[in-house]
Amino acid sequence: MSLLDGHRVLALGAMAQSPLARFFASLGATVIPAAIADLESGIADASFLIDDLGLPVLSDQGWTLDRIERRAARLVHGSVTTFGSDGPRGRWSGNELIASAMGGVLRLTGTPDRAPVKEALDACTFHAQMAAAAGLLAAHHERSLDGRGQHVDVSVQEVALSRLVNSALMWQFDRRKLARIGNALNYGSATVRCIWRLADGWCFHTLMTGRFGAPANRALSDWIDAVGAPNPLRGVDWLKYNRSTLDPATRRDWERALDGFFAERTKSEIKDEGRRRGINAAVVADPHDVLEDPHLRFRSFWQDAQLADRPPGPARAIRVPGRFLTVTEGPAARAGLSTRARGSRPGPLSGVRVLDFSWALVGSITTKILGDLGADVVKVESRTRPCLSRIDVQVRASSAGNFDDKPWFAHLNTSKRSLALDMKRPESRELIDPLLQWADVVVENFSPGTMHKLGLGYEAIAAKNPRLIMASGSVYGQTGPLTAEWGVDGTGAALSARTYLTGWPDRDPVIPGAVPYGDVIVPYVMAAGICAALEKRRASGVGVHLDVAMYEVCVQQMYEAMREAQGGAVPRRRGNEDPGVFHQGVYPTIGEDRWVAISIRDGAQWARLRALAGLPDCADSDERNAAIASWSSTLADTDVMSRLQQAGLDAGVVQDIEDLLERDPQIAARGSLVRIDHALLGSFGHLRTPLTFSRCRPIPYRSPSIGEHSAEIARSVCGLEERRIDELNAAGVFT
Repeated sequence: MSLLDGHRVLALGAMAQSPLARFFASLGATVIPAAIADLESGIADASFLIDDLGLPVLSDQGWTLDRIERRAARLVHGSVTTFGSDGPRGRWSGNELIASAMGGVLRLTGTPDRAPVKEALDACTFHAQMAAAAGLLAAHHERSLDGRGQHVDVSVQEVALSRLVNSALMWQFDRRKLARIGNALNYGSATVRCIWRLADGWCFHTLMTGRFGAPANRALSDWIDAVGAPNPLRGVDWLKYNRSTLDPATRRDWERALDGFFAERTKSEIKDEGRRRGINAAVVADPHDVLEDPHLRFRSFWQDAQLADRPPGPARAIRVPGRFLTVTEGPAARAGLSTRARGSRPGPLSGVRVLDFSWALVGSITTKILGDLGADVVKVESRTRPCLSRIDVQVRASSAGNFDDKPWFAHLNTSKRSLALDMKRPESRELIDPLLQWADVVVENFSPGTMHKLGLGYEAIAAKNPRLIMASGSVYGQTGPLTAEWGVDGTGAALSARTYLTGWPDRDPVIPGAVPYGDVIVPYVMAAGICAALEKRRASGVGVHLDVAMYEVCVQQMYEAMREAQGGAVPRRRGNEDPGVFHQGVYPTIGEDRWVAISIRDGAQWARLRALAGLPDCADSDERNAAIASWSSTLADTDVMSRLQQAGLDAGVVQDIEDLLERDPQIAARGSLVRIDHALLGSFGHLRTPLTFSRCRPIPYRSPSIGEHSAEIARSVCGLEERRIDELNAAGVFT
């Protein structure tokens, strides 16, 4: 089913080859490459316009926002630029490296003994373009209500910052900063190693907290015993294990044992025996591994394309990533039913009703996006199986025994109401069934098959309400040989080659970003699909099931690596180099661990930098790096950035979370940090959903305590009488 069939997308300049353009095309839209000169003739017939220029550049060419809106009142127009279209740095230039530096992600990638190193390919730009897809399609939904388009502005820097939830919370609550640690991740005060050298490569593995991690942790301990290796993990009560509070000395003992165990395993053992045992480990795949993966082949993920061979050879057939999500059409309902009226909250999704069965990050962020953009979200949760973000202690203000004092949960669950419910109790259907009739959208990210076991699989709920749109997020997708396998954010990075291609050529790969990636990209793909499906349903009366696999979305980000692997080259880690840029790198400045990112697009810009900094003409990349570092190390990072930006060169400070939240004028001007009051934690800053709409500014509200709205929802949505609510409460249904 094509959700955007019949819609035309004008893509200015380089946007025609962008992930955003590919996303629209994957949903059935026709993408039309265009230049600014083509706007006069093409804009009136287009549904969408996408650009990477920004409003200031378009205005310089005569296309102000006012002119665009007068020429095409129904047009939904999106701009994705390094710093966004407004604010004091709206005219600054930049690219992937600069956005990563200024957005705080670069600082957390790599090892402390070297300069920060960028993630593979276009990670921050890809994230921003998926966010733009969600914003554009939310505006597309709003257009169906009132016939008016609008502009959606996205800053790659701000989207990069939105990944740094842990950093933002630890800085605000404990005045602590995360640091780059190469092969490990930070969880509160804990540093947990995640990349392990194998006999013939590497794997990703991490010990997870509580019920979610217990079976996989126990399986790993059993495997260590089976091979007779030293095992300090033996006998651990994994249900009580908390990765954030484990004694550091104990963790060091564990990691020494794991290091020895994994060093004697092979990639094939991890793929076969490891999966059979159910441990949380994934081989760090290279692009050739990805191209041959049976799971992706089973899911018909690839599509045919042509690779232009070097002259004079002809083009050759290759495979490239295809869809971003799988759409399954539901049963037909009565078409032409009236569209629900707009709700009372601001935002393009005002009036949309969402039933949220999510937990942890993917589902929670998806429904946070929908709720922050105006939807009414009812979150179904349980005290008997609380969300990981309600139990993971990361700051001193939180305690192990309180479900409601975790800033992490509070941040991920703004703009929602909470219904605490034991869904294994048959009486719970007295609430679930009315909610299924109430909802427009159902979101879940449980392990595939869980909703079916609860009687809430898509076929079951569509039989009750055929107009429902259901979105399911998972690591591997709802079908295929790996569907039931264990996985987390790092799994998607490992399997997709993101991890393999992040780091220095002469060293092991490092964790790409040291902050969640797949976990924060998938929600925007889900939200975008939901918004497109809402409009499709309005016209057709048909609901859909959206299947979004983190693995596949991460492979989409590796699109160019998949092409390169089939062109005869061997994809490799490049550090901070980019084959499409004349020269770039990250250079030291005055101060401890202070750096500046500089990107020189061509020879003319290199000549300009040489004149500005008094550098010799170096033909060799290593010589250029040494010359630039010698100059930059005598200056403050902000001084280097300002001088180069004023000269029209791409440069940006490698910012930390303090820089971003307390000193960055662009982040402040865009209102990236929204203060929201919390009953237990007080007022603290939440990173907003980083989408700026020309017609409104969405207003998120605080996250709920667990079960805070149970009685209200039972009464006002489900129509239960007070006596029945009391009976269900006494019976333990609201738990």
